Amino acid sequence: MRKIELSAVSVDDLVQRFAAVTREQDKALLVGQTAKFNRLFDRMMEIYDELKRRPGDQRSALVSLFTYPNMQVRLQAAKLTKEIAPLEARAQLQAIVDSKWFPQAGDAGMSLSIMDGDLKLELDGRG
Repeated sequence: MRKIELSAVSVDDLVQRFAAVTREQDKALLVGQTAKFNRLFDRMMEIYDELKRRPGDQRSALVSLFTYPNMQVRLQAAKLTKEIAPLEARAQLQAIVDSKWFPQAGDAGMSLSIMDGDLKLELDGRG
């Protein structure tokens, strides 16, 4: 498969590509294809980095995926927007935890623990 120059792709298309890649991650997770998942993770991060590079930092476009039907898509979108939309991302991560849809619920729970740990460090003056 030929690599596409992401800088030439619209923000909307980048979001759709992000959803497609993370749907494929879900499939790889279900059958234990770790190497494939890792390649897809790298591709997802390339899309994320391109959105971040765009004028005005377009990562917020990923928030639109919080209502996506696939749990892996929602999980990755929430994890990657917690820096720019912390309240919305936290709510999405909590909704995933509450769904008890594993393995994503476990990943979301760990992400919340990390967020809470970071907050505690900041409140304690150690962050």
